[in-house]
Amino acid sequence: MVDRFRVGITNDFLTSDGEPAFGDIGLGLLEAEPNVSYSYFTEHHAEATPQQVADIDAVITLYPQFNENNLRDAERLTLIARFGVGYDMIDVEACTRSDVILAITPEGVRRGMAEGSLTLMLALAKQIFPKSQLLRDGRWYESKNVVGSNLTDKTIGTIGLGNIGEDLMKLVVPFHPTRLLSYDPHCPPDRAAALGVDLVDLGTLLRESDFVSIHCLLNDDTRALLGEPELSLMKPTAFLINTARGPIIDQRALTEALRKRQIAGAALDVFEIEPIDPHDPLLELDNVILLPHSVGATRELLLGNGRGACQAALDVCRGRVPQHVVNKEVLERPGLKRKLQRYTDG
Repeated sequence: MVDRFRVGITNDFLTSDGEPAFGDIGLGLLEAEPNVSYSYFTEHHAEATPQQVADIDAVITLYPQFNENNLRDAERLTLIARFGVGYDMIDVEACTRSDVILAITPEGVRRGMAEGSLTLMLALAKQIFPKSQLLRDGRWYESKNVVGSNLTDKTIGTIGLGNIGEDLMKLVVPFHPTRLLSYDPHCPPDRAAALGVDLVDLGTLLRESDFVSIHCLLNDDTRALLGEPELSLMKPTAFLINTARGPIIDQRALTEALRKRQIAGAALDVFEIEPIDPHDPLLELDNVILLPHSVGATRELLLGNGRGACQAALDVCRGRVPQHVVNKEVLERPGLKRKLQRYTDG
């Protein structure tokens, strides 16, 4: 058995003053285990350094990149627990080659992100942003020229029907939409049917939906999934919501579609490059809601993600496989099995 199970937490969980940025993220789970210690990385790097991961058993990470450069010689590291569900900043194959488990925290994310997406959907439908601007500009009486709509009798579509997409569909049902659609090549048809969702191809989803909400991972198949040809399929009265990853949409093509009113509007919590450039033309448009990758950042989501990541670390500390492993093929590797075994030998 190793003398003490060490957990490293990336520095972007701290404020610039070195204080915890998110309040309670469940670290009490680690503190209750006498054989476990944790500490924050002393510096933030866009790409974690080999030195930061050289002498720890697990890392709980927010945004830093992990790849061959920092994992190649990480002989002790057994787990990367990603705080959230997106893992495009982590080289999954490099994790597997280095006998490192990559785990995510989907249960913490799902309801907070689904509620955030519904909030943006309703804000677009009710024209909250332009109406607020009219008031701030002293143009109170011009509000009669800005009329919103209901979700009732609308077609709601999602790109992706995982946990977040599923919860969003459940949340919109009381609004009595006409139809629920989803484009998700990986979703079992019986699961979609149980939700009352029709699985369709991407073109059908874009042509028929009044609201399109994106809830898929960013990978080689989804990068630039929506470009000018796809956006041109949408109704001129339709709205697009993206709370997943910015590069899923060709941002320049979307900017043009919004500028030309080819679609009614959009709400974006994520962008191709973050933070967004202060001179980005999206900032000049009045038919797009822009948020700093934070729509789902509720106390409940942060605590749920943290507890999920901490529990994954505790599972590994006890020689067990955690839930929600991304690179399941690593579980059959002799090197990973030896790492897990050393936590139970004593």
